[in-house]
Amino acid sequence: MNRSRWTAAGVLAALAIAFSVGLYTGVSEINDKRAAAQTTLTAPPAVNLTQFWSAWNALQDNFVQVHASTSLPTDEEKLYGAIAGLAASYGDPYTVFLPPSDAQVFNDDISGSFGGVGMDMGQKDGNIVVVAPLKGSPAEAAGVRSGDIVVAVDATSTAGMAVDQAVKIIRGPKGTPVTLTLQREGVRDLLKIKIVRDTINIPVINAYARGDGVFVIELYSFSQNSAELFRNALRQFFISGQTKMILDLRGDPGGYLDAAVNMASYFLPVGDTVVTEDFMGKTANVVHRSTGYNVFVNKKLSMAILVDQGSASASEILAGALQQHGVAKLVGTRTFGKGSVQQLVDLGGGAELKVTVARWLTPDGTSISDGGLTPDIRATTTAAQVAAGKDPQKDAAIAWLATQ
Repeated sequence: MNRSRWTAAGVLAALAIAFSVGLYTGVSEINDKRAAAQTTLTAPPAVNLTQFWSAWNALQDNFVQVHASTSLPTDEEKLYGAIAGLAASYGDPYTVFLPPSDAQVFNDDISGSFGGVGMDMGQKDGNIVVVAPLKGSPAEAAGVRSGDIVVAVDATSTAGMAVDQAVKIIRGPKGTPVTLTLQREGVRDLLKIKIVRDTINIPVINAYARGDGVFVIELYSFSQNSAELFRNALRQFFISGQTKMILDLRGDPGGYLDAAVNMASYFLPVGDTVVTEDFMGKTANVVHRSTGYNVFVNKKLSMAILVDQGSASASEILAGALQQHGVAKLVGTRTFGKGSVQQLVDLGGGAELKVTVARWLTPDGTSISDGGLTPDIRATTTAAQVAAGKDPQKDAAIAWLATQ
């Protein structure tokens, strides 16, 4: 939802970010010592703020409260509203102002265990979109799918709503219900799905050997300990004596950048590019390279990576690196396309500003944000097929592996 370092202001990892409602945000190395933002504190000389203060004073002097049910905003609330409007003027769904209450929600998500329904959300074409329900979450159990558009939460429409606003109304105490109205591709009528909130613990990995000579690693998120768990799964793979692997990244919304770079390093020689942070001239680009574990250098390996529209951020970084370095074939459908980097700026008083500062480029220079990754072998798996115990995408990967 992905950054090599947590700067004084803090930088978010490439997750499909969103906030979650019980959803993982995906940050890179977290430095709990967040210093104040290292930004200029003087007014830009070319900006005339006369209109702003004229508007402020006109409201202060002339506004009449005609509805008894409403209350006048405090000066702090006026200031927060102005900052939120400034951030929104950039037209980027991932550049948002977080007043103290929202910032706390965001930081609770980073902790990895929280109350909610368990789904990662992003924004596409002005809509609140489900990137992926988390494995074993209430959202998954209730039938929420990757690609669903959240039209309303209970009786509140999400039209024009930012992701963080949707999060605030979806989250709630464990055991309480929330009803999502969803628009699903290929379904004519809107769907209403009632979900009971629960404590969300982010799942990470599952690994097993099939009886047909194929070893499967299912990765659900790029958490702080996922790289170590992935190493253990590779150890199981070596012990099994098999040479064919499926890495299943379907529905994996991403997480820590360092975890993705670490995992890629098991397959790549030292120095190979995993991903590049392109700051588009604002500052020098940062190239994240393999540390060169390269454990398969003298071993035979045939590898297929399963992806879909729920594969985002760190998933796209890992899959793109292994695809473009010729290590693996991608099988499935196009990925989500979350390829921007967010920096978290401490504004003081508990308020924060999340700012897009760079984009992710795959080893060949392709921007992940430009439509995601294209699979080498296209295959789809529907919910009905899953319910019937079928998985055409995995079957397509196994069929390709059989030719290797």
